[in-house]
Amino acid sequence: MMSPRTAGATSETGTSDRAAAGEAALEPASAPDTPEHPDGGIPLPRAAEDLRARYLSLLHATLTFALWDAQDGTLWAPRPAVRAVTDRLSARYGLEVVKKSSLRARAEGLDWPRLAHTMVGDRRLENLRYCVEQVIRDGVPGDLIETGVWRGGSCILMRGVLAAYGDTARTVWVADSFAGLPRPDAERYPADAGDLHHQVTVLAVSLAEVRENFRRYGLLDEQVRFLKGWFRDTLPAAPIERLAVLRLDGDMYESTMEALTALYPKLSVGGFCIIDDYGVIEGCRRAVDDFRRDHGVTEEILRIDPSGVYWRRTA
Repeated sequence: MMSPRTAGATSETGTSDRAAAGEAALEPASAPDTPEHPDGGIPLPRAAEDLRARYLSLLHATLTFALWDAQDGTLWAPRPAVRAVTDRLSARYGLEVVKKSSLRARAEGLDWPRLAHTMVGDRRLENLRYCVEQVIRDGVPGDLIETGVWRGGSCILMRGVLAAYGDTARTVWVADSFAGLPRPDAERYPADAGDLHHQVTVLAVSLAEVRENFRRYGLLDEQVRFLKGWFRDTLPAAPIERLAVLRLDGDMYESTMEALTALYPKLSVGGFCIIDDYGVIEGCRRAVDDFRRDHGVTEEILRIDPSGVYWRRTA
């Protein structure tokens, strides 16, 4: 698994952007006057930085289930005849048939995990950690939000980064319908015509389950706020003043455009906008391109992996 300190990013023109990926930026600052540990061990600030890095790496590996080599398996829908057999095994013997995944597929975000709390893969999770750490270090004002959270893994990571840095001033906003995706409104958003995401029941994760996932990591507190409902209803009136990190994972044109329209004006200069599905879902990509064109957003789009992209706001 790639270390969060070396998260890669490539521009849409193919140019490697190591600085934007955070490899150099995430190195701890030198401290020539660092006091030694009273027992002669590692200097105290260096030890604290090492402990922080270890905690965040462990949190990452736990969220993706990479700590157990992705052996939780992947979600699958067997054919009716196979389903009948697996149901009998479950009822009679308490057995469960698991479709195996691979550590490579999990790392690249190519499967839908059975138990893991995120499906975004290593590179997109590393990128998110970099963005949150960078706004903390640079003092960029604003909260953190993800729109479309599934089981909450990315938001849990953001809350974990705030905890690791002792940042008590920011809120993590967790925005989702907690009931799956909306039916396409082809009249308002023709790009969503024929979209079938609303039929994918595994994308519907309840608010109670997401809250419980936060609690399991010890990260459910007053710095986590939930916005339940369709984005068109919740985001325009959300009591958010400023944002430092805006992460969109709404899949559809409507979900992406509604989030950008309501939230991008609140993104601070120096903040990051991350789009999870830009490279793989046409409706999402078109929404981003249309919004950027219509609002004069010209910052270079940097590629995280085949699916995700991001840019840093400069104006």
